[in-house]
Amino acid sequence: MRLILASSSPYRRQLLDRLGVPFTVQSPDIDETPRPGEAPPDLAIRLSQTKADRIVQINPGALVVGADQVAVFDGHPLGKPGNFAHAYAQLQQFSGKMVVFHSALCVTDGTHSEVRDIVTECQFQALTHAQIEHYLHTEQPYDTAGSAKAEGLGIALMRSMRSDDPTAIIGLPLIALCEMLRSFGLDPLLTHRSTLHYAP
Repeated sequence: MRLILASSSPYRRQLLDRLGVPFTVQSPDIDETPRPGEAPPDLAIRLSQTKADRIVQINPGALVVGADQVAVFDGHPLGKPGNFAHAYAQLQQFSGKMVVFHSALCVTDGTHSEVRDIVTECQFQALTHAQIEHYLHTEQPYDTAGSAKAEGLGIALMRSMRSDDPTAIIGLPLIALCEMLRSFGLDPLLTHRSTLHYAP
């Protein structure tokens, strides 16, 4: 069974690589614009499904994993900051507050699909100007929703995190993914890595 990760994210690639299951990577190249009035969890789920569906259409017979993450603050979805100024503004807003991350997964073989949304609640520390500035210069998390890379120094921004899956905050909930893969007959605990190739 060919496994394909429908993503251009190096973080999701690194996470899936932990399972030791051979897979390839293809970028789905989709429009990620939210629909009018679309709730953040619905957006994350729709995009994960759209990514998986796009790749399985051009790879019939493959098992495809699509994923998307939407961060929510004060009821509003957050985009990737893109630069220092936007990231600083985000973290300044988050100081002492909670940000919720919806990490959606879709696994499909083209005829059957499974979808999950894993929620992570992040309570941020009360942050000073010096702390935010040092973090941003050190981590440069400008391609990360919410400006916080929890797999790195971003964990120091947090006072607490609540989730059923510790990898969800990084963008690919591996506990949920393993369960979903097993339902398609692919058990990471019984699958041995062969040669691993990454598609462009």
